[in-house]
Amino acid sequence: MNKLEVKDFLLSRNINCSDDQIEKMEQFALKTLETNKLFNLTAIKDINVFWEKMILDSAIANYGLDLEDKKVIDVGTGAGFPGYILYFLNPNSNVTLLDSTTKKITYLKDYAKENNYNINFVCERAEIFAKKYREEFDYAFARAVSNLSILIELIMPILKVGGELIALKGQGAFEEISNSETLMKKIGCHVSSIYEDTLPESNEKRFIVHVKKDKVTSNKYPREYSQIIVKK
Repeated sequence: MNKLEVKDFLLSRNINCSDDQIEKMEQFALKTLETNKLFNLTAIKDINVFWEKMILDSAIANYGLDLEDKKVIDVGTGAGFPGYILYFLNPNSNVTLLDSTTKKITYLKDYAKENNYNINFVCERAEIFAKKYREEFDYAFARAVSNLSILIELIMPILKVGGELIALKGQGAFEEISNSETLMKKIGCHVSSIYEDTLPESNEKRFIVHVKKDKVTSNKYPREYSQIIVKK
């Protein structure tokens, strides 16, 4: 897949994407692949696969959303996806990239500085971050991080009431939703919508799960991570 095919795909989904925005995505992709030779950022090394599996896969999370002037966070951003892509598509949003790996955050922060991108970066574990920054964000995105029940407990505390967790999921999305129903009732949130799409080259299914926050989150959440991951 190439950049023009990605642009056309996004426009067909009513996700606005200009030539300038697609160029910024390409430059970030090339820099990521170059840096990947120095330390591990992604298992994908082919630029054509990268366009589909990293860039397009991230960009479809923007479907149906207006992030203009919104406070947005990408939790567990890794190599910067979907956070950087969301920023390119929504340059007037207030975007924060959160990850616990110092090397990754340093790389992402340096790249933003070099290109004068107005992005915030935090190197911290999500459960610690959630204890400090409560009820602050309009949208929180998570791609290839954890199962939905873990994400709900880690992320709901940092969202404003009415805010949404946008979880990028594959084939197991509905099972994860089913397994999270009891926790959603306890914490005070619900699945408000699910956007389904198919990646054009690989034909892999993608499910963008929107979980809306209904009430202020109890201070007992999130628990210690060792407790969160224990199935009950």
